[in-house]
Amino acid sequence: MATTEYQVTGMTCSHCEMSIREEVSEIAGVSDIQVSAATGKLSVTGDDTVKEAAVLAAVEEAGYAAVRSA
Repeated sequence: MATTEYQVTGMTCSHCEMSIREEVSEIAGVSDIQVSAATGKLSVTGDDTVKEAAVLAAVEEAGYAAVRSA
């Protein structure tokens, strides 16, 4: 399992966190999601089938923008 961190823009509350969590949880292979509006961070843990493009698309589908953290 690998964990990847993302910086998310536009989150302001727990509803934002929930929206992102719901979208990302639909990606096959994801086993854990941590999201914080306070820090603007998203952490996704999953197997090697989880693609960055899928995570970014899920965040966009929720109405936010994300980039992979360095």
